[in-house]
Amino acid sequence: MTRIPLPASIEDAPQAARPLLEQVKAQLGSAPNLFRLTATSPAALKGYLGFSGALSEGELDAPTRERIALAVAQINGCQYCLAAHSYVGKNVTKLSDPEIAANRKGGSTDPRADAAVRFAVALVQARGSVSDADVSAVKLAGYSDAEIVEIIAHVALNTLTNYLNDALGTPIDFPAVSAEVA
Repeated sequence: MTRIPLPASIEDAPQAARPLLEQVKAQLGSAPNLFRLTATSPAALKGYLGFSGALSEGELDAPTRERIALAVAQINGCQYCLAAHSYVGKNVTKLSDPEIAANRKGGSTDPRADAAVRFAVALVQARGSVSDADVSAVKLAGYSDAEIVEIIAHVALNTLTNYLNDALGTPIDFPAVSAEVA
């Protein structure tokens, strides 16, 4: 049960948010609970979608973005985001089950992606105050300065959704996953 009312449908959302939710529905086939709850503030939904959309046009590939989302959700204990990104990771970006498990444990089976996920984990754990060694490690793995900025931005974006879901009790509308990593 949410701590604030969850619009039951797009039509129940604030008028200014409805076109944004229609765009989400066109892209995803539905307007998941996270989006409808965020639509309670059309400005917040517009900001989230704008930031997410801009980052999707960045240099990081979709699988790496999902890896980061999984690691951040695991650290922050966001069951909604773990379910959503496990589903998207497996069905959209085609991450394997062992890869998803590795991401949730703070790494990757892919050596280059491992550096990005470990950097994202360090960011969350240090609340942004990473060391020179953390930045050097991700650079040594071949990430450009732009990609490093994008990793940081993805951590921030995913932290936002983790906090929204956890603070407001968003009901999970994706296949649930265990809080424990296999």
